[in-house]
Amino acid sequence: MLIDVLRKDRTLAVVRANRIDDPAALCRALVAGGIRAVEFTFTTPGVEEVIATAVASAGEHGAIVGVGTVTDESKARAAIAAGAQFLVTPGLHDGVADVARSAGVPFLLGALSPTEVMRSLELGSVAVKIFPATAVGSGYLKDLRGPFPDALLVPSGGLNAGNATEWVAAGALAVCAGSSVVGAAAIEAGDWAGITERAREFTSAALAG
Repeated sequence: MLIDVLRKDRTLAVVRANRIDDPAALCRALVAGGIRAVEFTFTTPGVEEVIATAVASAGEHGAIVGVGTVTDESKARAAIAAGAQFLVTPGLHDGVADVARSAGVPFLLGALSPTEVMRSLELGSVAVKIFPATAVGSGYLKDLRGPFPDALLVPSGGLNAGNATEWVAAGALAVCAGSSVVGAAAIEAGDWAGITERAREFTSAALAG
């Protein structure tokens, strides 16, 4: 289901904030803007409670809720126990892959080099997160598609409505919307209308690719 949503929406929201008081409202705002895959992160204190709340309210907002910045097995287990529907890592981690596979939870491993992409696929990553994407540019993603034509690649880091189109055109399955769409200040202020509008702009750019 996750891959189907990413393939259709072409977007994945990456949420980083020190405080998320209303995860359900945040998910609702993102879905209204066309982003249904929402990745909370372990950089948010108490993210397990955020995930549990977001998952419990999924019937009202319709988002698929996952967690990122999963850097070890204990975080993977905690995320799954909280109800996370997918996991994302910033880099390769065999242990996280093992935990997710055992639980039947889809995961995206972070990679940058061709060697890392190969290893991610070997470990069962349903798609590969290319990070940090803007450090290498969309041409690099296009080059990766040469030896890995069937790999599902999701660039993350520094993407916005101004460059999302070129990344999808270069072969990305979907692109990650970070602070340019869902900034910490907007979350803490409860600026749901603003988040929806920025999500809509980002999604439109991604779909244009």
